[in-house]
Amino acid sequence: MSEEETGNIEDIEGLWLGTLQVQAGMELRLLFNISTMSDGSVNATMDSLDQEVSGIPVESVNYKDRNLRLGVKSVGGVFEGKLKGDGKTLEGEWKQLGSTFPLVLSRIEEKPDTRRAQDPVKPYPYDEEEVFYENTEAGVTLAGTLTLPRSEEPFPAVILITGSGAQNRDEEIMGHRPFLVLSDYLTRRGIAVLRIDDRGVGGSTGSFSQATTEDFAGDVLAGIEYLKSREEIDPSRIGLIGHSEGGLIAPIVAVKSPDVAFIVLMAGPGIPGEEILYLQSDLISRVEGVDNETIARNYAFMKSVYSVAKEEHNDTIAAEKLRKLIMDEVANMSEEEKQKSGYSEANLDVRVNAQVQTLISPWMRFFLTYDPKPTLMQVKCPVLAINGEKDLQVPPEENLKAIEEALKAGGNEDYTVKELPGLNHLFQTAQTGSPSEYATIEETISPTALEVIGDWISEHTQEK
Repeated sequence: MSEEETGNIEDIEGLWLGTLQVQAGMELRLLFNISTMSDGSVNATMDSLDQEVSGIPVESVNYKDRNLRLGVKSVGGVFEGKLKGDGKTLEGEWKQLGSTFPLVLSRIEEKPDTRRAQDPVKPYPYDEEEVFYENTEAGVTLAGTLTLPRSEEPFPAVILITGSGAQNRDEEIMGHRPFLVLSDYLTRRGIAVLRIDDRGVGGSTGSFSQATTEDFAGDVLAGIEYLKSREEIDPSRIGLIGHSEGGLIAPIVAVKSPDVAFIVLMAGPGIPGEEILYLQSDLISRVEGVDNETIARNYAFMKSVYSVAKEEHNDTIAAEKLRKLIMDEVANMSEEEKQKSGYSEANLDVRVNAQVQTLISPWMRFFLTYDPKPTLMQVKCPVLAINGEKDLQVPPEENLKAIEEALKAGGNEDYTVKELPGLNHLFQTAQTGSPSEYATIEETISPTALEVIGDWISEHTQEK
């Protein structure tokens, strides 16, 4: 229930949709739903459509003299706007954590369908089951979805491993559900698929922020044990598909467990994390039109903060040093650069503290220094490594080459390495490959990528 001070509430009842232009050319659609309860009080919620978050409470609704103020405490956001003469447009601003963005809300009749073209539609021609299992060593319960074909048992199976950041079982990003689409495609081809919420996300317990890539590998090992306990699954044909950071995790698990029959690396890293982050920053900046001088300055800044994160093991001292480096960097920015980077006086402390915590997190310390090559050299099961040609986050040239060299040096006798033309980091057909395109591309995963993965797995799981 919202606190309210309202004029004629009927003026603003209903659904209001607007689009925020945020950093790096990205767009986020916000939908407000304002209604009156039977006792006359006002109820309002906000949905962030492209982030797949709905029902966020709007704690305060103030409407007077055609001026509307909506306060959304849980995200630190406020909309302030004026109702235009037509009664169909609210023109104003969205303020959040010290940043201000223009926002025009338009009255709409029904909530937009956020389903993407490739999202599967029920009823499915296979069985779907909500599952839970334990990683007892870590004291974590993992929740996920197991999809099972209706063909002849026992089935080959795969576990899907998400990329970096706290991800749910569908690996939801920018309005897309890549793992939902991938699991549907593979299950229809006779392969059982287990996809899981990262620890601390959705139905899974545990702390995401304190976990490293190695901890996530432990969660995947627990998933293998779970699949082996299911009579519908053939324990000799269990494989892993890892996307992005998941492509770091899959080889770690394959080396630890003889039960892994094959692995698929989708945009998996072949070089240390620090090198990937430099390449990523350079490539994305160039595509976004950033000048060489700024790119060089960004590189020098990244180098200085990463060296502190790697070399200073005392968190308190590291945090102090990093805070000073970041504050100095912000002080040297022009007003335009500050605005582009989302810094303002009001949010400076919050943003800098968040950056510092990220840099000294166990995950980042591990990622910066971990070299995937020694592990890849020990992988003996069949490997498919694919990258999109336009991947700017895990660039194909450097990473596929390193993966291939490591597998070859280790004597792996069954590996396929492919660069897929025209695809980005999410394996969407893309113009530039910039992350700012992800939400605006309708395709979730290119049918070519799905087919390459499906054909290769089918070939490697055919019963001899």
